[in-house]
Amino acid sequence: MSIVDAAIFGTHLVFAGLWSGSVLFTVYAVLPVAMDGDARVRALEPVVGKLKIVSRTSALVLLLTGGHMAATRYTAASLTGSGRGHLVLTMVALWFLLAGLVEVGASKLSDGFEQKKVGEPAREARPFLLGAAVVAVLLLLDAGAILGLYY
Repeated sequence: MSIVDAAIFGTHLVFAGLWSGSVLFTVYAVLPVAMDGDARVRALEPVVGKLKIVSRTSALVLLLTGGHMAATRYTAASLTGSGRGHLVLTMVALWFLLAGLVEVGASKLSDGFEQKKVGEPAREARPFLLGAAVVAVLLLLDAGAILGLYY
């Protein structure tokens, strides 16, 4: 593996972990506090803003690094005709799903900020963010399966 490939692989893993971790932390630690109405808009607003930034940045970085890895390691035939290729395509589908769920969930959560509300918007965001958490875990499991087939 070249230094460039190692840097791309490492960057991909760091941003995948950051994205997944931020979604899981939001669902585990932030969302329950917001749903109980114990969070103030002033405290919650930057957290949701940072979740959006992490999600959007990670989506872009993963698109670029994953695209490089796919282009240098796979052909169209190996992506569609092998178990490992299917896992890569599954990862791409899950990646799009995660991006969409986080965007919708974060938008619903921030809907009440102007009215100084957090409880009801958090309850409306909950199904989307819970879905995002499940998808984040599935992405990490998928990555583990891809690596397991590599070695």
